[in-house]
Amino acid sequence: MIQGLWRRGRAAENRPVRQKFASVVQPTGVERTFHPDDVIVSKTDTKGIITYANDVFLDLAGLTEAQAIGAPHSIIRHPDMPRAVFKLLWDTLFKGEEIFAYVLNMSSNGDHYWVFAHVTPTFTRDGGITGFHSNRRVPEKTALEAVKPLYAALRDIEDRAPDRASGLEASFSTIVKLLRDKGLSYDEFVFSLAR
Repeated sequence: MIQGLWRRGRAAENRPVRQKFASVVQPTGVERTFHPDDVIVSKTDTKGIITYANDVFLDLAGLTEAQAIGAPHSIIRHPDMPRAVFKLLWDTLFKGEEIFAYVLNMSSNGDHYWVFAHVTPTFTRDGGITGFHSNRRVPEKTALEAVKPLYAALRDIEDRAPDRASGLEASFSTIVKLLRDKGLSYDEFVFSLAR
């Protein structure tokens, strides 16, 4: 293992109840970056509640350990991230499969940062799913050039819909059609963007 690749992380053993945030955070438009050798690591239970977060995660998210552990992973969700991508992610994970995706996250102060995520289910000995493990790295710039307009189009579909449910359905259908037309799985599509 490359020295310095992993930073010390923290587990959810005997942790105090997390703090609640007093207000809704608005995006600042300021982008945060991280070192290409850094790996953001987090683990959640099956409901998406954070059970582990390494120091890279905490630093980028601008969270303390007490704020992160026990919080929903959506605490770092950026409002410009299409919900359809998360539906695809959760559907894939609950089938017991891994997924790769480009994700736009938001820090606690409203700054944003892009990641290339690899998310896998965590299994029990009998094959049940007990949670999820995610490693995130610095994304390829060429891939982000393709992802940003796609995500903006999906968000536009979601935002123009008369309600959240129909917006999600229309946006998700758009991703499914795009993949079908290209003859690619989502992972194949994601990897094709970095070429």
